[in-house]
Amino acid sequence: MKNRGRFLLILGVLLVVIDQVIKVLVKTHMTLGESIPVLGNWFQLLFVENKGMAFGMAFGGVVGKYLLTAFRLVLFVVLIWWINKLQKRGGVPTGVLVGLTLITAGAFGNIVDCLCYGVIFSESTYQTVATLGSYAPIMQGKVVDMFYFPLWTWPEWVPGLGGHVFFEPVFNFADSCVTCGAIYLILFHWKFFSKE
Repeated sequence: MKNRGRFLLILGVLLVVIDQVIKVLVKTHMTLGESIPVLGNWFQLLFVENKGMAFGMAFGGVVGKYLLTAFRLVLFVVLIWWINKLQKRGGVPTGVLVGLTLITAGAFGNIVDCLCYGVIFSESTYQTVATLGSYAPIMQGKVVDMFYFPLWTWPEWVPGLGGHVFFEPVFNFADSCVTCGAIYLILFHWKFFSKE
């Protein structure tokens, strides 16, 4: 049990560190809107920031941002508590704990942006990269996104989609952790949660 708990802690910390290293490198080396092709036009590093939820969705202005960050913090604490409780209990598949750890690490990665980035970085602009400074109070930082996969553009004749990129959201490593963890749990561990 202790080894499994140690493994989950190391995994969670490693995922958050990877997320934060990527974000800090993008924030301090790219201007807002700058794009770097990785695999032609199919995969790009495109620096954008969002004030709200995953994949660039927004939520209710300044008050909404405080509420969203507070909700994320509460959810993070509940997930830590739940993982710890499950980890101590016998018969819980390690895969369930790994999936929950992915979600928790992803949530925390975006919490760090909201809590700290406004306080420790200057504002990113289309002309300058961020440096140490401040652009917003605590809990009002913007989330750094950079992964963009414009795989194809729908033909003009497709109703409602014509001319639009197939997958337009720009996201980050933390979003990927949350999404992959959730999909993994749904696909491979739904029986466990149906019993819970």
